[in-house]
Amino acid sequence: MKTQPLKGMRDLLPHEQALRDHIQAEILATYRAAGFQRISTPILEDMENLNKSDGGDNLNLIFKVLKRGEKLAAALRSGDEAQLSDMGLRYDLTLPLSRYYAANRNSLPHPFKVIQTDRVYRAERPQKGRLREFVQCDIDILGDESPNAEVELIDVTARALLRIGFSGFTVNINDRRILRAMLAGMGFAEDTLDSVCISFDKLDKIGADGVRGELEEKGFPAEAVNALDAFLRGGDFSLEAVTAACGEKGPALTADLRYVLATAEKLAAGRYGVAYCPSLVRGQGYYTGMVFEVTCPQFSGAVAGGGRYDNMVGKFIGQQVPAVGFSIGFERVCGILLEQGYSIPGAKPKLALLYLPEADFAEVLTKAERLRTDYDVTVLPQAKKLGKQFGTLENAGFNAVAFADNEDIKALGKKD
Repeated sequence: MKTQPLKGMRDLLPHEQALRDHIQAEILATYRAAGFQRISTPILEDMENLNKSDGGDNLNLIFKVLKRGEKLAAALRSGDEAQLSDMGLRYDLTLPLSRYYAANRNSLPHPFKVIQTDRVYRAERPQKGRLREFVQCDIDILGDESPNAEVELIDVTARALLRIGFSGFTVNINDRRILRAMLAGMGFAEDTLDSVCISFDKLDKIGADGVRGELEEKGFPAEAVNALDAFLRGGDFSLEAVTAACGEKGPALTADLRYVLATAEKLAAGRYGVAYCPSLVRGQGYYTGMVFEVTCPQFSGAVAGGGRYDNMVGKFIGQQVPAVGFSIGFERVCGILLEQGYSIPGAKPKLALLYLPEADFAEVLTKAERLRTDYDVTVLPQAKKLGKQFGTLENAGFNAVAFADNEDIKALGKKD
């Protein structure tokens, strides 16, 4: 039998799990102190829901579950591949939350401020930084259409990141409605704007030439492509320039974004940056308004992201429910902290209490409990070769060794 986990999935060593437990506890404490409540949903969702969730490229990464018994046999006879599966693993936590809210909204507070920290699954091509099973750590506000919801999510998420030791990060903010209005004014058809936005989102990676080439390859009108290209090469990506590019509707369209930028910057009070990022789109198709990402200059990629998705709940109940969420990239955050040698603040030193075969085990456990005032104590049989045992314990992260039959405490990693 194979001993390694499946590609794109991980086993976690004790010190890795201890760090994750601590980070999650700190994030949850920040969220709960702000009045958010934690829920949990099943990892499996109906395929109809998944297919209609506007998940962008993630819809191509769903782990699908085959039908069973006669239903599977009938699906095979039909020759229709789409009929083979009736459920799939969730690819994020937004669709399950939307379904949950639709089913339970009459029993929930309004607006509903919610926490989700759970595993999600995507059939990614395994590579560094791309896992097939990973944890998302989300907060969402459902039922509040005001930009105060965005401001609160940015504030609470930033405070969570500060609490776990991140600093020097920037919250980048954009509004898809503004970007779409600007692109429509340049001559792109309404039904093509999502595709244009996907190309525009790559500006930081492929530059203006790359964006133009991709749009030309997609066959968009030359006049519209030229207008966007001229804007990009103009080099002025300020909110004022984008507002002007939106025409007479610009000031009204940008009012909420201006408010969020100003209020979030006031709350940041210099502890982190807040910036307008006109090329920020985010990959999920369900975003309808403001979107945001948190970046750190010393690390590539984002450590958190989210946005407004006012149409998702309506897919279940036939009426729009305003909703906005922010997700911390839990795997990325934990990986960065591990690489930095992060130490859990206030953690007690680890001590191994060794006992001989003839020891009174009840007395050994009593002594262990007494030592736990100052240490995290693990009770272990004493090996014949103490030197080798000390080395093994030190490699496992133990700081000291004590003995059941005397009062000696030996610090590991130090010469006597």
